[in-house]
Amino acid sequence: MAPTIEGVRKVHVMGVGGTAMSAVAGLFREAGCEVRGSEGAAPYPPVSLLLERLGIPVMHPYAPENLAWGPDLVIVGNVIRRVNPEAVAVVESGRAHLSFPQAMNRHFLAGRTSLVVAGTHGKTTTTSLICHLLHAQGFDPSFLVGGVPLDFGVNYRLGAGPHFVIEGDEYDTAFFDKGPKFLHYAPKAAIINNVEFDHADIFKDLDAVIAAFARFAALVPAGAPLLVPDGDPNVPRVLADAGATGIMFGLDRGQWQATDVSRAAGRTRFTLRRDGHEAGVFETPLIGDHNLKNTVAALALLHEVGAVTAGLPAALASFQGIKKRQEVKGTVGGVTVIDDFAHHPTAVRETMKAVRQAYPGARLIALFEPESNTSRRRVFQAEYAEAFAEADVMLFYKPFEKPDNLAPEERIDMDRLVADIAARGTPSRMIPDIDALAAEAARLAKPGDVILGMSGRDFQGVHARVLAALKAATPG
Repeated sequence: MAPTIEGVRKVHVMGVGGTAMSAVAGLFREAGCEVRGSEGAAPYPPVSLLLERLGIPVMHPYAPENLAWGPDLVIVGNVIRRVNPEAVAVVESGRAHLSFPQAMNRHFLAGRTSLVVAGTHGKTTTTSLICHLLHAQGFDPSFLVGGVPLDFGVNYRLGAGPHFVIEGDEYDTAFFDKGPKFLHYAPKAAIINNVEFDHADIFKDLDAVIAAFARFAALVPAGAPLLVPDGDPNVPRVLADAGATGIMFGLDRGQWQATDVSRAAGRTRFTLRRDGHEAGVFETPLIGDHNLKNTVAALALLHEVGAVTAGLPAALASFQGIKKRQEVKGTVGGVTVIDDFAHHPTAVRETMKAVRQAYPGARLIALFEPESNTSRRRVFQAEYAEAFAEADVMLFYKPFEKPDNLAPEERIDMDRLVADIAARGTPSRMIPDIDALAAEAARLAKPGDVILGMSGRDFQGVHARVLAALKAATPG
């Protein structure tokens, strides 16, 4: 079909193996453009499977020759450095190029009601939930999510409805724009789930993070809804100069709140209230208090923008979740294996608490790969020791190597971390071989236990390796 984007027929996406970059590639393809991409190495699942299904070719490694097919527009991911040979060729040739947030603003958000979900934690879950709730109610939304919602099987959608739901990331935009991505998304309404120090590679301290979120809050139009958590100590500073209406949400606190909460069989039932008045009784398959807060925020935003029908409770009850967010990968011999994205100490702690809520009485064997730009650094050394001690057994894989030349004194001290966790009473080890790590987790597990593997990447396929080891050890 002919492209629906004026003047753009051929789009090249640099860094297409990233979750968000694959989504923007999908959006351009959905809009009728021919799309190709490039990466430093072959992408890994689930993104590789998505690109394969979409028929988007991926060239690797990065090289000027990857542009020989003559794209009209190059979208540059934030993993691309200025010295990247392909990036140098783009700039020197004068070829039209944009960051992916710029491309979203220019080609997809104009004329739509942009609903942006920001925050240190919970962005992907809350964004995915809003997308599902709108779609299940018949609003036909467009969206871009930094994960893969299981209800859709893809991380983007180009719908005919008025809403465009987008995950608002505070990370930087591109080598030619070091500001946060979410400053490009022109929010008509927004959620800020929480504000903590994160992304130690680009933010100096908590004050810098708060300043970035304050800039985002100032973009929400005066009088428009801006949902924020009641009790978050950093939110008042974020809202200080905002023209938008700050609307508080929480559990048994805030203008929007969940009350009468009960949990059974892995599901949570609650009453949603606005200023004390009942707005409905709901049931969600999501586990943990943090996900209940995410759910309250999503429901509140939809009420505030008038996107609510009688089908809302059924829509919430049918939500399937997101890949790598407490995703059950399989159960063998009574042992459940779960995949999760958690990497910040707060996310690690809340994820473990949620798993314990959902599997009462189970021993929790946790596996962790320090791979994010924050988790590989020493900045949260003490906080990680406290968070990981929540497990019954803690097994680490070696920190992921990246070409960022971290000085030794900046790197997380794995020997000290293991010792500090053990001092808190939790057996802890680092096992640098992935097969040995999986085998040890399977050896330790007994029927009824949960093995939770946490990494922002594919964790070297550890979940499948664990399941295979469990099957090999199960009689019959």
